[in-house]
Amino acid sequence: MKVLICDATAITALDMISDAGIEVVNRPDITPEELLEVIHEYDAMVVRSRTKVTASLIDKATRLKAIVRGGVGLDNIDVEYAGSKGIQVLNTPSASTAAVAELTIGYIFALARHIPQMTASMEGGEWAKKSFSGTEIAGKTLGLVGIGRIGQATGQKANALGMTVVAYDPYVTEAEGIELVSLEDLLACADFISLHVPYTKETHNILDADAFEKMKAGVYIINCGRGGTIDEDALFDALKSAKVAGAALDVYTEEPSMGHKLYTLDRVIGSPHIGAGTVEAKARVGTEVAKNVINVLTK
Repeated sequence: MKVLICDATAITALDMISDAGIEVVNRPDITPEELLEVIHEYDAMVVRSRTKVTASLIDKATRLKAIVRGGVGLDNIDVEYAGSKGIQVLNTPSASTAAVAELTIGYIFALARHIPQMTASMEGGEWAKKSFSGTEIAGKTLGLVGIGRIGQATGQKANALGMTVVAYDPYVTEAEGIELVSLEDLLACADFISLHVPYTKETHNILDADAFEKMKAGVYIINCGRGGTIDEDALFDALKSAKVAGAALDVYTEEPSMGHKLYTLDRVIGSPHIGAGTVEAKARVGTEVAKNVINVLTK
């Protein structure tokens, strides 16, 4: 049995797989062209968000039994086509929950108190004490679009900080400490809006120009979920008009996202899709990846 590691994965996970008697080929920088040439040699492949598993790649994967995604979202994998070929698609849904929820909360604080902008000001030799009037988050309303594992973890942390938490999720009927509301009600009442939905046809640009119109003036937007769920042009316009007071983004419609026009605005802060980028989360993801590979290939 042979597994191809297509994206960076914890070395401890590779050791676990190898110790189970499975040959591990670690090529975390493999290109799409190279992948098409060699995928027929493997019984399983491990990917994260970088590698795209398309129907044309799956057609070449004549030995493949499993595609294991280190992470939550599966939008970089043609899951339906893989299933039609008898290939299992597995992910690690709980491993990164704490990391992404903590990044979201960190961004709420950073937006409310302008922490990155103040740091840049200090680095520029300024003492602009009167230029950065922040807001407290206690007593404010956090609206969660999506209330799965990460959404619920974020909501629990926000509750502990004194925020009122509401959520919209058509697939959830109850969530402890969180009031479920319609999307329109959420947009109308939230001071901070955070997205925690997968990217699907239904969630494509779920925050569009019409949604921004329905929001409170001075709202803050956070997206540590999936790219493509915010109409980035509409967000740019809403920031320019000051309808949106600030935005924090970890994910983007196109990735990698370099030189994005949103970053010409000083009220936008962000990161390069590192929601799960903690030592602890990487270790948990690696462990779950290894278990999935071993379970499939040693049955």
